[in-house]
Amino acid sequence: MIITIQGPTAAGKSQVALQLAQALNTDIINCDSRQIYKYMDIGTAKATAAERQAITHHLIDIITPEQSYNAGLFAQDAHGIIQALKAQGKIPIICGGTGLYVKVLLEGLFEHPPLRPGLREELQKEMAEMGSEHMYQLLSEIDPAFAQKVSPKDPQRILRGLEVYRATGQSMSQHWTQQKREPRYKAYQILINPPRVLLYEKINSRLEAMLKDGLISEIEGLMQRGYSWTDPGLNSLGYKEFKAYFDGAASLAEAGEKAAQHHRNYAKRQLTWYRKLKFDLTIEPQSFNLSQVIRSFKT
Repeated sequence: MIITIQGPTAAGKSQVALQLAQALNTDIINCDSRQIYKYMDIGTAKATAAERQAITHHLIDIITPEQSYNAGLFAQDAHGIIQALKAQGKIPIICGGTGLYVKVLLEGLFEHPPLRPGLREELQKEMAEMGSEHMYQLLSEIDPAFAQKVSPKDPQRILRGLEVYRATGQSMSQHWTQQKREPRYKAYQILINPPRVLLYEKINSRLEAMLKDGLISEIEGLMQRGYSWTDPGLNSLGYKEFKAYFDGAASLAEAGEKAAQHHRNYAKRQLTWYRKLKFDLTIEPQSFNLSQVIRSFKT
């Protein structure tokens, strides 16, 4: 058994995870794709030093900002920690808003035969000539199930679906059906889902607090260490928006508003992702009841 605590940015996942981990005497495994970076504490809303001293947090500060990480690596790293915690009789808590990481941890990676070199470039050229609407229509014809999960304005996933079909003769949906396997873990999945208006207010106020707490100084420190705006860390949500400020192209207020807007947009995309999933328990953080949650997954 593992517990996952998911939800949009600023929803209040960390506080729920901390209370639950304390009650269960267990650890938290971070599932936020930005909190993996060292030297990036304020802008990623990491648990404080005191919170991390009280409850062990795993997969935080594991790479530096110029390095890359992905869902496959997360699943591999998290698996080892989960096994170690289970050997101690503990229930691991996976907490974070990077939904793809949780999906790959539970379901595994999509696998397919090697794709022909140059095929992606051919499809990109075809899309440039025919338009994304035409390519989406092609995808809908060969793989309607996958097309329903893809936005007509998402060229990367449209091309991916077409690429796999043209390379293998089978659709993405067919590959997934053939590869469908039992979940690696029995997971009790919790969604933290505050009302949309409250969520956006929390996003705005949290960004203001980050600036007051020294986000700009944190970014300056990253650049002094030699990291650049093209590195995966600085080129991530909550940091890249301030490049215009450092370049003199925007005021701090303008850059801050852009960052808040991008966080709200990200939260909206996360909510869309979560609407397609099934959760064992959905709660609002303002009415969170610890005993209710514990009773819920123990029954």
